[in-house]
Amino acid sequence: MATSEQAHAAAETAPDDANDLRGFHFKRLLRKPLTWILIGIVALIGAAAGAAFVGPAIGLAALVGVVLAGVLIVFVIADSMAANAFFATYAQQRGLALGGKGPLPAATPLLKKGDDRYADRTLSGQIGEGIEGTLALYTYEEETRDSDGSKSTSYYRYTLGLVEVPDCVAHCPELYCQRKFGLRSLEKFEDVFRGNKERVKLESEELDKKYEIFAGKAQDAVWLRRLFAPTFIVWLNEQAPDKFAFELVNGTLCCYVSGHKENAAELDGVAAATAAVAERLREEAAQTSGPSEAAPSEAG
Repeated sequence: MATSEQAHAAAETAPDDANDLRGFHFKRLLRKPLTWILIGIVALIGAAAGAAFVGPAIGLAALVGVVLAGVLIVFVIADSMAANAFFATYAQQRGLALGGKGPLPAATPLLKKGDDRYADRTLSGQIGEGIEGTLALYTYEEETRDSDGSKSTSYYRYTLGLVEVPDCVAHCPELYCQRKFGLRSLEKFEDVFRGNKERVKLESEELDKKYEIFAGKAQDAVWLRRLFAPTFIVWLNEQAPDKFAFELVNGTLCCYVSGHKENAAELDGVAAATAAVAERLREEAAQTSGPSEAAPSEAG
């Protein structure tokens, strides 16, 4: 009984956000004498150098500046420690394997973007009932140069779920369900440049307002209509996470939302949404032994 009560108490006090323990670690670090010894040594060196080479006023300013910079560094360290504690707890509670920074397979367009790309953290295991996959805080970088040749780097961050669904490759080798942006009047013009992909139109105005759906030109249209059954459309419109999208290429499903999600509820939401799409793909693949030959009017 004591063990059960301890486990329950631990669950009740476990951090549900990467920032929950930031204040705790920040105060703990500031209470350590070593923290102030290190800050003090660097501050005195800076003050002495400023006073010797410029003047007493600059020396005093250097002292204050270094102390403030030291406190800021301590805050950054505390923030990192809090995030590490949150993800370790999150992984343990959900039976997932926590991984650090590393590459992801370049299987879909999002995972091929940028000049550099990597997962900052990964959580691998069963992300839904019967669904093995990986949650990842994913970043890709793009480098640009201005007219003077100065280089700058832009960072694009996503939280994504990865699942392998090989059963649907024969029926749907490529499928992209993206959040809609831009003007409807430009859709036909944009579609001219999409190469071997074509826009999929379904009988749902609400879905059409939120998403743009594309598939390979050789894709079986009837199979797609069956995949996007009314219940799946309702789920996409009403239950999927905010700004949710997914890509399916050769059996690799990549579901994603913008930004690094660092709280339990949002991570659970991405995991559940990824599992829901994977399950829907598997269901439709299991019901179809080969490319459908049914007439479009029979779909549904």
